[in-house]
Amino acid sequence: MSELTITGARVIDLRFPTSREAIGSDAVNKDPDYSAAYCILETNQGLRGYGLTFTLGRGTDLCVLALQYLSHFAVGWTLESITSDFAGFCRQVTGDTQYRWLGPEKGVVHLAAAALINAVWDLYARAEQKPLWRLLAEMPAEQIAGAIDFSYITDVLRPEEAVELLRDRERGMAERVRQLERDGYPAYTTSVGWFGYSDERIAQLAHEALAEGWTHFKLKVGGESGEDLRRARMVREKIGPDAKLMMDANQKWDVDEAIRRTRQLAEVGLWWMEEPTSPDDILGHARIRRETGVRIATGEHCQNRVIFKQLMQAGAIDVAQIDSCRLAGVNENLAVILMAAKFGIPVCPHAGGVGLCEMVQHLSVFDFLRASATLEDRVTEFVDHLHEHFVDPVRMRRGRYLLPDQPGYSTEIKPETLAMYSFPDGPAWRDKQ
Repeated sequence: MSELTITGARVIDLRFPTSREAIGSDAVNKDPDYSAAYCILETNQGLRGYGLTFTLGRGTDLCVLALQYLSHFAVGWTLESITSDFAGFCRQVTGDTQYRWLGPEKGVVHLAAAALINAVWDLYARAEQKPLWRLLAEMPAEQIAGAIDFSYITDVLRPEEAVELLRDRERGMAERVRQLERDGYPAYTTSVGWFGYSDERIAQLAHEALAEGWTHFKLKVGGESGEDLRRARMVREKIGPDAKLMMDANQKWDVDEAIRRTRQLAEVGLWWMEEPTSPDDILGHARIRRETGVRIATGEHCQNRVIFKQLMQAGAIDVAQIDSCRLAGVNENLAVILMAAKFGIPVCPHAGGVGLCEMVQHLSVFDFLRASATLEDRVTEFVDHLHEHFVDPVRMRRGRYLLPDQPGYSTEIKPETLAMYSFPDGPAWRDKQ
């Protein structure tokens, strides 16, 4: 049989009208329509790879245009030619000598790169007939390191260090797999505390979540000071003193205000404060962490592995929140996961968006099996929205992700969903207009 060759790429602007119910709302992003630039890679053997990058509605068309351009780096190539030099492929996608000027390695172009690279990994895992987490976990250390672009991070993690760490973590992996098969991977819920939800809705959702076994909850803050504290007290009362409560300001505050507000909210017992200021302000995060004594989390808007490197070097974060689409797909996330393992910083992925839960579950499992080898202080975000549109949706039990067992990256969206929610011509949007 001929080699598996990528023969074409189809790109779709996919949007869901979640703003109508305040789903995903926070202090900065008050009316998000969960959306995706969605990529389908076609091959000469009928096998397909599916990838996406997450957006909030307007601007998805820009990601689609960038993705259409970047897809030419994959079309016409065999899968083996890409995966045998995966780091080189990623450097091509992110380093086009003229397109790179629009970044470099940040913004719309980097989001588009994530969709393409994620689609290649989905195709790779399908070709190997394994879920992505297993494909990664069973790879030799040298192959994993060979998929990573170490540019700009060798001052904290060299390829040979990564290989040594990965080899070391192979010990006990079989037992860790059995642990996940038995117990699942711990998660926290954000669906209880969206910014636009009423007190009544939050109270009802908290009650339901507790009954379902959830022990970690996140509340969106960043409104008026007294109102934030009132809502925080209400949530703490609803979930009880033993549950973990995290808060997310979604970049709302300047550094001085972030310090004041975090100290105030610490009254209710904070497990972490997330994105208290600009995601690019490394020294600001370090100061907030130092002057509040509260654990600081960030990462969903970290532009690339270099920003993560500096956050870790500066002692600015306690929790690294990787994102499956903000960074350039699986490969760059591997770099951050391994840097975090070296620094001893827990990885707790961001998953507030369409398809993010489906993807980051694989990255979290890889982190446990081959990088950190521990679940201490680790939880992966879960939002209970839009999973019904996926062919292989996440499966949850008592506040834990169950191991995916289908080949791929869990990124395939149902054809009827693509038809209904494609923008601007899908019926969901024609009806709105």
